[in-house]
Amino acid sequence: MLVLSRRREETIVIGDDIQITVVDIRGDKVRLGIDAPASVCVHRKELRDAIKRENEHAAAMSDLPAVRRPA
Repeated sequence: MLVLSRRREETIVIGDDIQITVVDIRGDKVRLGIDAPASVCVHRKELRDAIKRENEHAAAMSDLPAVRRPA
């Protein structure tokens, strides 16, 4: 893991087209601005993990045989 120090309004560049800027610092919270192409998905990790779990659950459910209801 690369660890960098940045101050307010300073930016980190990833590749040629992703920029992360420190927008604000309040106590123990840092607000970041992320500028990335629309083709790049940007999510908070906990949201991405929840999406992944939900997709895995849906995939497992689609592997189950269909349940027939009486007519």
